Parts: sequence; C-alpha cells; structure tokens
Amino acid sequence: MKKMWFTLTIIFVFILSACGSQQPEERNNASSASPKTEAPTQEAKTGTITYQSETGPVEVPADPKRVVVLASYAGNVMALNVNLVGVDAWAKKNPRFNDKLKDVAEVSEENIEKLIELDPDLILALSDVKNLDKLKQIAPTVTFTYGKLDYLSQHVEIGKVLNKEKEAQAWVDDFKKRMEETERKIKAKIGDNATVSVIENFDKQLYVYGDNWGRGTEILFQGMKLNMPEKVKETALKEGYFALSLEVLPQFAGDYVILSKNKDTDNSFQETETYKNMPAVKNNHVFEANMNEFYFNDPLTLEYQLSFFSEHFLGKK
Repeated sequence: MKKMWFTLTIIFVFILSACGSQQPEERNNASSASPKTEAPTQEAKTGTITYQSETGPVEVPADPKRVVVLASYAGNVMALNVNLVGVDAWAKKNPRFNDKLKDVAEVSEENIEKLIELDPDLILALSDVKNLDKLKQIAPTVTFTYGKLDYLSQHVEIGKVLNKEKEAQAWVDDFKKRMEETERKIKAKIGDNATVSVIENFDKQLYVYGDNWGRGTEILFQGMKLNMPEKVKETALKEGYFALSLEVLPQFAGDYVILSKNKDTDNSFQETETYKNMPAVKNNHVFEANMNEFYFNDPLTLEYQLSFFSEHFLGKK
C-alpha cells in the first residue's frame, strides 16, 4: 500500500508540474496573437492621413463620410463623390445643385449647435472663417485662403484633403484639353483681338470682374486667354472686381459681354439708352447667365460655364 501511495503521489506531482510549465506559454501565445488581430480593425475604424495645410499639418479622415463645407467648395467635394452633410447658403441657392443638396443641411460658422448636430468628420472653410477654434473642436478643419491657388490647383488641393488627388488631377488634365479646344474655336470665330467683359448687377450695384472671381472669369481669361478691355485690366485685376456706375459702363463693356444676372433684382439699367447704345448690345453680343448658377469656380460649375460659352459664342449646345 505504501508503495502504491508513493507511486500515485509521484504521478500527481508530475501532472501538476506539467500543467504549471505549459500555462505561461499558452498565455504568452494568446497575448502575442491579440494585437495582431485587433490592431488592423482599430486602424480601419480610425484611418487617417496627414494633410499639409496652409497653417500646418492636419490629421484628416482617409475616407471622409460626413463633410461640411463653409465656403465655395461644395462643388469640388461633390465632383469627387464625397458625401456632404452641410453647406453654406450660397451653395444651397445654386439651382444646379438642388438635386445633389436636397437632403444636405444649410449651415454657417456661427451656428455651432447645428454643426455639432451634424457630427461631421471633416470641415472645409476659408481662412477668415469665424469661430475657427470651435470648429476644430467639432472635427478636423482645413482652411484655404481664397485666390492663393488658381482655380484648377485649388481642386487638386481639395482632392488631397479628401484623399482623392489622382481623381482631381485627372479631371483637371481633361478639362484643360477641352478648354484649349474651345478657345481655338472661339478665337477662330470672333478673332484674336475681340474683348470680353463679365458684368453683374448685385444688390443694385454694377460690377465688372477680373480673371479670378467666378462667373466664368477663370475660363475666359485664365483658361482661354481671351482679351478684356483696358479699363477692366486697370481696375479689376488686382481686387478681382470693380464697382462702377451706369454712366461709365460702356467704357468697361467689351465687344462681348457676359451678364451675370439675377432676375429677382432691379435690372432697369438694361432699359436705359446708355445700356442699349453699347456696341455689344446692338450687335446681340450680350450673353445672359443666371447669377446663382454662374457664381462659383468648382468643377461642376466650370463644366456648365464651358458649355455655356460654347453654346453662346459658337452656337453649339
């Protein structure tokens, strides 16, 4: 019996020692395997890229899903098929954006509570936006100085923020080719020396525009290199626009006039003799555009503007 108990005791001790020697190894295997399975999942949920903005690096979503635009860049975001949850009042006014922005909220930098409600994962704004510190607390915020980049480079830059630089650059390259072709055809029809003006009646004040203030100016003067009257060069190029009176309007009107027009405002200036006697009016060279459709210089608006110029200068739709 003693021998049997002794043998059983030895076997029992051996089993305990074997279990004790295996347990730490199993725990180590489990702990070393755990990060390998969890880390990629976590990275996928919080995937970010670093965008080098005007004010320094900003960590932004690699695949943004809820973007708010507090500037004139809503069309850039839509052109790159990125979801918008909030835009400013000007974008909502554009009838060409109606379908795309039907379910998108109208917001401003002053309505912080509304912005928090929208729960954006990225905010785009201008450099002079109000409440910038508060916006940064809501979501990563990238700002741009209007006019610091030309209109096409601006789209590529927004493409970088949205992690879609290749798509943005591809559109720019294609659009440049189409502008060059349209330029060649327009100059062949109107001549190399013909002048073009872009004029708008905004809030009962007449304005003439330079080459970087929307309303098709970028395409006409930067892209297609059409001529503007000397008076426009002298007054509107630096600031982008120049306010003028009806009496001097003929001095700023080119051989062709693009009239950015709001039908809901007072356009009685068009009934005056001063206006009617301008050569562009007499020659039927005034092309009226809907101000709210023509306002921006994003890809969606630029596509429409190029089509508008092709139709009105060349008679092609």
